[in-house]
Amino acid sequence: MSTAFKTRTQLVAEALREQILSGAISAGEPLRQDAIAKSFNVSRIPVREALLQLEAQGLVHFEPHKGAIATELSIRDISELFSLRALLEGEILGLAIDQMNSETLIKAKNICKEYHEVLQDDEQVERWSRLNQKFHATLYTPADQPLTMQLIDSLNTKCDRYIRLQLLLTDGIEKAEQEHEYLLNLCQEGKKQEAVQFLQSHILEAGQAIRNRLANML
Repeated sequence: MSTAFKTRTQLVAEALREQILSGAISAGEPLRQDAIAKSFNVSRIPVREALLQLEAQGLVHFEPHKGAIATELSIRDISELFSLRALLEGEILGLAIDQMNSETLIKAKNICKEYHEVLQDDEQVERWSRLNQKFHATLYTPADQPLTMQLIDSLNTKCDRYIRLQLLLTDGIEKAEQEHEYLLNLCQEGKKQEAVQFLQSHILEAGQAIRNRLANML
């Protein structure tokens, strides 16, 4: 596969991913390959590859005789996804705290500062979401568990559209900022058990808030 071909595929995948996560492409909306190819001025091949990438991320599924469909928002999926996140992320944080150094803590603190800077900008939800994932990944990296990190990254991708919904429609942004700072303080103090328990509560409560909001929308 050529570099140019991969670039076209990635370009289409990233653009469609953002449209799905932002709600520009509605849940359940068909994704017509011919129309997408025309809009990006590419052939159907990179479009097909992009849709397969999005399927692996849980953002698209293929239905017989219908083709690619943007995934529906699901209360049941939220419960499972956030429970899995709490389990895996609690485990990896516990391993990471013993290996954290000043460099890790400073990096996490700087992300918290950057997060605070975009709090008042409603157009920055994509950046909020990315900073949220970056903060957590920074805390987990010292554990040196690449396979677990891959699983967490996959779960976060599948949770992303729900997290953005929470950030936009609830007080989740301010709450997340406060909880990130508190979690970082626990890590700095080496309070492993408290940090793990707080992180798991942080994740599960976010999932519950999203479930409640989604239940009112559906």
